[in-house]
Amino acid sequence: MRPSSCDTFVALPPATEKQRIIFGKNSSRPCDEVQEVVYFPARDYTGQEKLECTYIEIDQVPHTYAVVLSRPAWLWGAEMGANEHQVCIGNEAVWGRECADSEEALLGMDLVRLGLERANTAEKAVDVITELLEKYGQGGSCMEDECGFTYHNTFLISDRKEAWLLETSAKHWAAERVEDAYRNISNQYGITTKIDKEHPKMREYAQGKGWWDGKSQFNFATVYSFMTTARIEEAESRYSEGKKMLEKNEGHITAETMMDILRDKDSGINMEGIFMTTGSMVSVIPKDPTLPGVHYFTATPDPERSIFKPFIFVKNLKLLDETTSPTFGSDDPVKKHPRFQSKPDRRHELFRKHEPVSIIIECRKQKGKIILQRMRKLEKEKMAQMEEFLLHGVEEPDLLVNLFSSTAKEEIVIYTKP
Repeated sequence: MRPSSCDTFVALPPATEKQRIIFGKNSSRPCDEVQEVVYFPARDYTGQEKLECTYIEIDQVPHTYAVVLSRPAWLWGAEMGANEHQVCIGNEAVWGRECADSEEALLGMDLVRLGLERANTAEKAVDVITELLEKYGQGGSCMEDECGFTYHNTFLISDRKEAWLLETSAKHWAAERVEDAYRNISNQYGITTKIDKEHPKMREYAQGKGWWDGKSQFNFATVYSFMTTARIEEAESRYSEGKKMLEKNEGHITAETMMDILRDKDSGINMEGIFMTTGSMVSVIPKDPTLPGVHYFTATPDPERSIFKPFIFVKNLKLLDETTSPTFGSDDPVKKHPRFQSKPDRRHELFRKHEPVSIIIECRKQKGKIILQRMRKLEKEKMAQMEEFLLHGVEEPDLLVNLFSSTAKEEIVIYTKP
C-alpha cells in the first residue's frame, strides 16, 4: 500500500504571533474509518496494575495525566492529542530499509497516547516513548482490517517551550530538538546529521546491516530510508508544499494559518480518496504558563467541510459524548481472535449528523454554500471567544467544562436547519 497518510506541523516564536506555539495535524486514514475525539481525566493507580493497549498489555504507571485525543474509534491509542501540561503529539507512518513488523506489539498510535499520559514536557515524552519502544517494540496491523498494513513511526512533539522530532525504525530511533522556527513532517524520515538523542546501538546496527560504513558522517534519514525515493515521492510533495506555506507566513503564523494549511487540497495535505483526512487538530499554546492552551479538533472528515471546535483543560471537565463512538467490549471484532472478521458501526453522533451534510456540500452547491457559511461563522465566533482566554486567562473555569461538547451541539443544530 502506498504511504498516503498524515501531515504534522509545529511553529514556534518568532515564526508565530504573540509568543505562542502553534501545533497542527491532519490524520489521513482509510476513508471508511471513524475518528472520535475523547477526553480522559488524570488518574492514580495502585499496585502492579496492567494496562491493555490495542493489542498487548504493558505495566501501568502510578499516575497518568489528563488527555484529549483524536483517534480511530477501533483502537486504544491516538493519532494526535494533548495533555493537561500542554504537551502535544502527532505521529506519522514511515517506511524504510527495516521491514515494519506485523507481529502484535505497541502501535505508534498507542505510543502517542502513552507519551501524553505519562510526560509533562516534550523531552520527557521522547524518553517515555523510546523507553516503551525498546521494552515492548512496535508492530501489528494499523488498520481495522486483515490486510496487515504496518509501518514504523515518527513523532512531532511540542510543549510550552520547545519541540522535538522523534523518528523510529523498529526498536531503533533518533531524536532532534527543533531549533528552527517551524517544522513539518510527512511520511518520510527527516532527521539527518543533527541528532540530540539516539538508541545506544542505532549506529552499530546500521553498520552491521551494511547501511553505513562507520566512517562517513552519520545521516539518519539517508541510512534508514529506502535506497530509492520512489515510494516516498508523494510524501515529499506534501512535505515541500507544507514547508512553503509555513515559510510564506513566517512571523505571522496563527491558528487560522494552520487551519488554512490543513484545509489545503491542492497540496494533498487535505487528502481525498481511499485515504482521506478523517480528523484534524490545531493547538495554540502560549509560552506564558499562566495562560491556557486551546486545542481545536474537528472529529469529522475533511477539515474544509468541518468545524474546528475548541477544548481547554479545566477542572471537572465532562466527557465528550457527541464525539465518542459506541463501544462493544469483549464483543468487539478487534478483541476477538482471529481479529477483524467484521466491522461494527462506530459512528458517533456528530459523525452521523455530518455525513449527509458533507454530501450536500459536495453535490448541492448553493445549499452547501449556505451551510459552509454557517459553519465558518460558528468557528470564527468560537475562535474570537478563545482569543480572550489566550490573552487574559480563564477566570471562571466552570463555564468551560462543556466547551467542546456545547460547540459540537451547536454544529449539529447547523446540520439540522432547513
